[in-house]
Amino acid sequence: MKTDSENHLLVTDCVKQALAVTRRGCDELIPEDDWVRKLARSERSGVPLRVKLGLDPTAPDIHIGHTVVLNKMRQLQDLGHQVIFLIGDFTSLIGDPSGRNSTRPALTPEQIKANAETYYRQASLVLDPAKTEIRYNSEWSLPLGSMGMIQLAAKYTVARMMERNDFHDRFKAGSPISVHEFLYPLMQGYDSVALKADLELGGTDQKFNLLMGRHLQQEYGQEPQCILTMPLLEGLDGVEKMSKSKNNYIGIAEDANTMFAKVLSVSDALMWRWYTLLSFRTEAEIAALKAQVEGGRNPKDAKVALAKEITARFHSAAAADAAEQDFINRSKGGVPDQIPEISLGGAPLGIGAVLKSAGLAPSTSEASRLIDGGGVRVDSSVVSDRGLKLGAGTYVVQVGKRKFARVTLR
Repeated sequence: MKTDSENHLLVTDCVKQALAVTRRGCDELIPEDDWVRKLARSERSGVPLRVKLGLDPTAPDIHIGHTVVLNKMRQLQDLGHQVIFLIGDFTSLIGDPSGRNSTRPALTPEQIKANAETYYRQASLVLDPAKTEIRYNSEWSLPLGSMGMIQLAAKYTVARMMERNDFHDRFKAGSPISVHEFLYPLMQGYDSVALKADLELGGTDQKFNLLMGRHLQQEYGQEPQCILTMPLLEGLDGVEKMSKSKNNYIGIAEDANTMFAKVLSVSDALMWRWYTLLSFRTEAEIAALKAQVEGGRNPKDAKVALAKEITARFHSAAAADAAEQDFINRSKGGVPDQIPEISLGGAPLGIGAVLKSAGLAPSTSEASRLIDGGGVRVDSSVVSDRGLKLGAGTYVVQVGKRKFARVTLR
């Protein structure tokens, strides 16, 4: 069945393919007809479209939830379009109020600089660095100055700004809203003006900011960008969005063994959503794999394939193979090839103090809880006595399925 876009526009097979790539896994494409026109014009002229993604460096690292939009950027990049990875070093000074019920603390310039240094390096594990335009929005935001900022603020009304859900809800609840928070969507929208973006990507929580870009481009006499929102990836728990604060994330800088094991820990249902949003396999390949599972194939086979694909992307194929073997060894009760080596004094030492000192438990009380739950092993034997003391010697200490340390007591 044809869409409205395809009914009203004569499009080539290449444009249809590009539209299908754009739509895959997305939440909204606004407005679709305009995007089809841009794609058709680009095909006729040979001029690539400018596709923008902005990320504020609010943390030192990014996790695979961030790569949902980066994957889409890479897909559009592979179609020949110019992708722009924008680091929001200026907007980070304001703090994005999206989805917040309180004012977001602003970062210091030093924090922003330190975080920005890792962002592009990590994003380059998904994007093709040779074909990526990297920009910082301080390039045009700082020269805008106070006069320019006032002129920019005049292009949007307070009434329209208060239509934004988080502002509306906070105002209704009597929660403070600082005036500088109104500047954030304005400055993000101005980024699109400065970059002459044809398409801007973001999570579903960024829709208001993305639409601001369309509005301001029209105000400045430019053709308005289209916007593409991508779903927020559920984390390892399958419920909350992936977040470091919720400890349900996979950092793209994590070691291969941990990354592989974490992917394998997700539910079978969540695995297919991750396939759609994280895998580079075609939709036809994913559908065939799903059909095999529904026909009786072990779903773990599909999960292992996804874990190896994601691990190989951020490490290497060899590292993914080694991580799979490491997981097999652990499942059989074996010890991984590489585990932390810890040397401690004070033997004999209580097991709780050993776990805490080796970084296997945050506190001795948590260590006791782990022991009571049967989650602690010393040299493959389950520890059931909280009062166990280890004398001088070397021990392999294990907590759960993933945490190991070779501890030498002296």
